[in-house]
Amino acid sequence: MAEVKPEDMVHHMPMDQLQGFEYCIDSNPSWGEGIALGFQHYILSLGTAVMIPTMLVPLMGGNDHDKAKVVQTLLFVTGIKTLLQTLFGTRLPTIMGGSYAYVVPVLSIIRDPSIAQIADGHTRFLQTMRAVQGSLIVSSSIQIILGYSQLWAICSRFFSPLGMVPVIALVGLGLFERGFPVVGKCVEIGLPMLILFVALSQYLKHVNVRHVPVLERFSMLMCIALVWVYAHILTASGAYKHTALVTQINCRTDLANLISSSQWISIPYPLQWGAPTFSADHAFGMMAAVVVSLIETTGAFKAAARLASATPPPAYVLSRGIGWQGIGTLLDGLFGTGTGSTVSVENVGLLGSTRVGSRRVIQISAGFMIFFSMLGKFGALFSSIPFTIFAAIYCVMFGIVAAVGLSFMQFTNMNSMRNLFIIGVSLFLGLSIPEYFSRYSTSSRQGPAHTKAGWFNDYINTIFSSPPTVALFVAVLLDNTLDVKDAARDRGMPWWARFRTFRGDSRNEEFYTLPFNLNRFFPPS
Repeated sequence: MAEVKPEDMVHHMPMDQLQGFEYCIDSNPSWGEGIALGFQHYILSLGTAVMIPTMLVPLMGGNDHDKAKVVQTLLFVTGIKTLLQTLFGTRLPTIMGGSYAYVVPVLSIIRDPSIAQIADGHTRFLQTMRAVQGSLIVSSSIQIILGYSQLWAICSRFFSPLGMVPVIALVGLGLFERGFPVVGKCVEIGLPMLILFVALSQYLKHVNVRHVPVLERFSMLMCIALVWVYAHILTASGAYKHTALVTQINCRTDLANLISSSQWISIPYPLQWGAPTFSADHAFGMMAAVVVSLIETTGAFKAAARLASATPPPAYVLSRGIGWQGIGTLLDGLFGTGTGSTVSVENVGLLGSTRVGSRRVIQISAGFMIFFSMLGKFGALFSSIPFTIFAAIYCVMFGIVAAVGLSFMQFTNMNSMRNLFIIGVSLFLGLSIPEYFSRYSTSSRQGPAHTKAGWFNDYINTIFSSPPTVALFVAVLLDNTLDVKDAARDRGMPWWARFRTFRGDSRNEEFYTLPFNLNRFFPPS
């Protein structure tokens, strides 16, 4: 075999920050471009903001008007939470949206006999929403305490680049059910959307208009507009008139009923559904979702930092962000959004797709959320986009986030059997265990844990239904107990060490220092 010449060898050195971003976390595009990019992030966030209330409100007994109001409230609070997080939390360009992790405990509250027996639908909806609010208010204390006491910072010191690979990867991969399985429910809309988006954003990304790569930056907006019009033409022409209800729900543009049910002007306010009610069982069950969203958010923060071309957030900053996430969950409880707070994974992926990681763009997006949530009819117009279109975009965005998690392997020794074992087992169990819980719940209409203690059932069923949470438990346990004595370099700890403290790297101050000179009053550790 011929000897390989040194000049023929390609070296890809590990890099702290991703390259090729024209705008990173603290650099800003022009105001015109920034507003367009912010609006694009707002449109993408509508998928989750509409889907969660659409799923839960009818089960609560609410009507279309109640659903429209919950969607408006969720968007309004998402805007506030995002501004707080980008200003005073981690300061990463992340949108703090609703979380699917809260579905299991919310469903448990819906099925509570004391609530389910209420005959009047609207009354049952109000009682359910108040119970959910009370549970969110109480359980938010976990994130607030772990964050502001810096306990989560202490916990995060056990995380290594190796341990974070499966966690961050499964923040994206764990959402595969919201990708092509949903696209397949209306393939004539979803598949063209997926192909068109990949073609414009990747193959034609070098097309410039006045030196701006418009197709790379704004392909999502263009594709949504084109496919939305195409879907509306199919709907208006009667293509779905005699199809199954499931097909109509996923394909038609006129079944959301949000426009007719929304008010022209409506400003959400705290306790708008009435005084919250408190139950120990409901609160304990909700705490599991809080823990899950905390872990998922941690992985998403690390992915967002990389896609914003920033350094990994130090433990102090990460803990500060979790504290503000707890404040966000508290706001969810006070306003009544029907769910808790987490980082919007799809919007993190959009940072990579557009190669714009600017914090200002996300803050502009938060402004759009607050503005359009108060102008109900206009906001509802955009909310009528079929969810299949969003699912096609998710196929790309979730994949980008998953790839960012896998990119952390460059800081570890992947020729080590120990490392291969930890990553392989963590990824497999992180996908396999939640899939078991999902299939069991689908077939039996209850989770694998179904004891007489409802709060315990919610705890187990919620935690083990989350791929990143399972991956974190497995990866961190194995990484800190298996041949750990001589494995520091293999785990990537020499590279990781300088990012564990705020003053460990000079760039941390540039990216994560609080505005308005607040670090003078809250000095970082």
